[in-house]
Amino acid sequence: MVIGASGAIGAALVARLRADPKCAEVVGLHRRSLPRIDFGNEESIAAAAVALSRGPAFELIINAAGLLHSPRFMPEKRFSDLNYAQMFETFRVNAFGPALVFSHFSKLIGNDRAVMAVLSAKVGSIADNRLGGWYSYRASKAALNMFLKTASIEMKRTKPNAVLAALHPGTVTSCLSQPFRGAEAGRAPNDAAADMLDVIDNLTPASTGQFFSYSGEKLPW
Repeated sequence: MVIGASGAIGAALVARLRADPKCAEVVGLHRRSLPRIDFGNEESIAAAAVALSRGPAFELIINAAGLLHSPRFMPEKRFSDLNYAQMFETFRVNAFGPALVFSHFSKLIGNDRAVMAVLSAKVGSIADNRLGGWYSYRASKAALNMFLKTASIEMKRTKPNAVLAALHPGTVTSCLSQPFRGAEAGRAPNDAAADMLDVIDNLTPASTGQFFSYSGEKLPW
């Protein structure tokens, strides 16, 4: 399952998984899919999980949805730019929605090895923050990482073969990166999807609760 399947990276993940002969079925979810999922609507998250619970267990669930900017705002460069509306919308998409995915969708994976992965970002690493700026985005990804780490501890008690991991996709050419020289500096979404699926393939239950780059490098919190 890929959540955020209408975005550049999400669509690339769906395409690669559908082309993989080892993958029997792929479900792509977004705000216009059936079932639909919208992080602005809490009920849609629970309803989508119920609708998909009637099928077989999932071996992989990836949340590829994320928000850096919108028609209403750009990332804050200084703390004088902070405001509730931008902070709340950014946290809702990048942290609160994915946290509810852990809550509702963890029931859809089986007891064998299964992976729940979230697309985080290296700028969400507190230890790696050297440039500052992008307050809401950085903080929301740091919050996402904490939700994942905490969920991985709880999941280990009931589903010891599950792997929960945060993934940094790198700079990818997409609507998210376009205002920030993403077209020049970024990689193709298909390349990012391939790299992250390679990382996922090599994860073991011992990897749960950790943060990885698309290269396989373990990143600091």
